[in-house]
Amino acid sequence: IVEKDRFQTLGDLRKQWTESGVETSRATVYRRVQEMGYRCRIPQVKPLLNQKRRQKRLTWATEKQHWTVAQWSKREMPKCLKSSVKYPQSVMVWGAMSAAGVGPLCFIKGRVNAASYQEILEHFMLPSAEKEEDFIFQHDLAPAHSAKTTGKWFTDHGITVLNWPANSPDLNPIENLWDIVKRKLRDARPNTLDELKAAIEASWASITPQQCHRLIASMPRRIEAVISAKGFPTKY
Repeated sequence: IVEKDRFQTLGDLRKQWTESGVETSRATVYRRVQEMGYRCRIPQVKPLLNQKRRQKRLTWATEKQHWTVAQWSKREMPKCLKSSVKYPQSVMVWGAMSAAGVGPLCFIKGRVNAASYQEILEHFMLPSAEKEEDFIFQHDLAPAHSAKTTGKWFTDHGITVLNWPANSPDLNPIENLWDIVKRKLRDARPNTLDELKAAIEASWASITPQQCHRLIASMPRRIEAVISAKGFPTKY
């Protein structure tokens, strides 16, 4: 039964045994599974990657294989985070990081489309781009990011955008940064929308440039992991 479907839970196994006339407890099922040499694990959730996407990831990683940490440090990486407290209250947040640390936060109202995304870039990203030489911007392939009008916005403003493979959160260190923020939010336990926003701002402000640099410095290892995995998802 286990080998037929490795994603079954102990509850699923117990139910099948009960239906076949074997009365047993969950603890007994657990012991029997252990005695048979199996171990209970929570499966990791990874993006679906077909052969074409895996090949694109592998090609992308091979092209970036010899980039140094200094080269990766020239990127600015943004991401949106959606956090919620007691339903239906929730908030969408946009933020970016670079080797210098985190940038300002933007709380977003409504859905993010190409027009609203460009407005965020105008007010929250562009000031940073204008201060730095050799500025490179990186974002994923969300519809608002990959829209033609957004591409034209970057061209009109003379900003270089790093090409990016689809379904590759394991290559983006800002995902780990948001995980740090989420853990801090669990400790804060906000109960209202205003408390949630304040907790997010405090968590974001507590991120140090050293933390950002360590995450960016992991890029060569992430690249090697994708190449070793032949384009499949990695531990990151």
